[in-house]
Amino acid sequence: MTDPAVHARLIEIVGDRNALRAEADTAPYLREWRDLYVGKTPMVLRPGGREEVAEILKVANEAGLRIVPQGGNTGLVGGQIPDDSATEIVLSLSRMNRVRDIDADGFSMTVEAGCTLQAIHDAADAADRLFPLTLGSQGSCQIGGNIATNAGGTAVLAYGNTRDLVLGLEVVLPDGRIWEGLRSLRKDNTGYDLKQMFIGSEGTLGIITAAVLKLFPRPRAQDVAFVALASPRDALALFSTARARAGAMLTGFELMPRIGVEFAVRHLPGARDPLATAAPWYVLIELSSGTEGADGGNPTRDLMETILGEAYEAGLVEDAALAESVQQAADFWHIRHGMSEVQREEGGSIKHDVSVPVAAVPDFLDEAIAAVEALVPGCRPVPFGHMGDGNIHFNVSQPVDADKAAYLARWDEMNAVVHGIVARYGGSISAEHGIGRLKRDLLGTVKSEVEMDLMRRVKAAFDPNGILNPGRIL
Repeated sequence: MTDPAVHARLIEIVGDRNALRAEADTAPYLREWRDLYVGKTPMVLRPGGREEVAEILKVANEAGLRIVPQGGNTGLVGGQIPDDSATEIVLSLSRMNRVRDIDADGFSMTVEAGCTLQAIHDAADAADRLFPLTLGSQGSCQIGGNIATNAGGTAVLAYGNTRDLVLGLEVVLPDGRIWEGLRSLRKDNTGYDLKQMFIGSEGTLGIITAAVLKLFPRPRAQDVAFVALASPRDALALFSTARARAGAMLTGFELMPRIGVEFAVRHLPGARDPLATAAPWYVLIELSSGTEGADGGNPTRDLMETILGEAYEAGLVEDAALAESVQQAADFWHIRHGMSEVQREEGGSIKHDVSVPVAAVPDFLDEAIAAVEALVPGCRPVPFGHMGDGNIHFNVSQPVDADKAAYLARWDEMNAVVHGIVARYGGSISAEHGIGRLKRDLLGTVKSEVEMDLMRRVKAAFDPNGILNPGRIL
């Protein structure tokens, strides 16, 4: 950014008011919400359409400028935050937030990258349809970032990751060309599926500016239960029973420890303990049906009661609360979705976004909890997450009254212990959050030389000058 002429060209593309340079204006774009990453930038560009994005990338590619795409700034691996060199320009997609089209009959919708996930939910709901991707940050995260990181969430069990919810993409390439891939086809077997190259690429291959998303029938019946159990092993047995009984109607199965519920009740506005008696572990079960009962009954309620009744008779369930209203169901989910947020109120938290085979979750938890407690006596493991797909957020809060900085200084040491256990179970060190900067140096330890070589070749083919999100993933 030493060339004033290049500086002026970028400002001209988006207009002076959308080229933020004052420290007070750029500050919200430079800090990750957990404060793990704080960067510097010469400017934040806020384009209003794909043509402006294309012009920005043309200039950047010619001048060798580094561009960091950013959505709602809710990422958890630092990929959306510029480094501290003050040479990386942030490109925010937040102004590009239109719902371009909803095809209710074709069960699809076309949206721009800056649409918040909540706005997409609302638009789909207004069309009597469902977009199932559900995240705790859905009020602020943007769909472009969700796609670029292949976000997971609490609906993966029934609907899949973001990768499974995208029909087509519009992408601006590093040289400024625009790939027109906004197709709503369910079948298109004409060569490489290019959209899959950009989904999960974390802004390193191109900038997603719009997407065609899959929609689904909106549930006509839904029930949610908050269930107390003695152990993750009992939770696994309950999951097996629920999956066998409910099949595709099982749309949520989330595991939570007692300490996580205590944190939520203590710090999350509006949260309260759903059950009168405490238990070591809980699961949140959701059943959904696209049809109502033939006799006017509630098919999900009847099935939920059958599942829980059998589990109680088998000694798997200690207690349970069934939501009696939409609001009570939302209150149950509020506890689960707030579990990441409330841990910051308890001091330092060392995070692990890992997955293991579903059947291995109880053994993994036993081994990993014992290992971190031996490593840091007094630490407070708070493992929670998507039991139904094997993705556990194995977070560990600092000991009470410990020094936060000293505890967080052991991040890499604890990661090594937990990730070593994950490896023994054939799991993944990044189930849904991505690689970004946080796990970049770990990638080579879990990928083969062939895989790393192929990824580098893909990066070089799409972005030979290395201008897009350099130092992320690779």
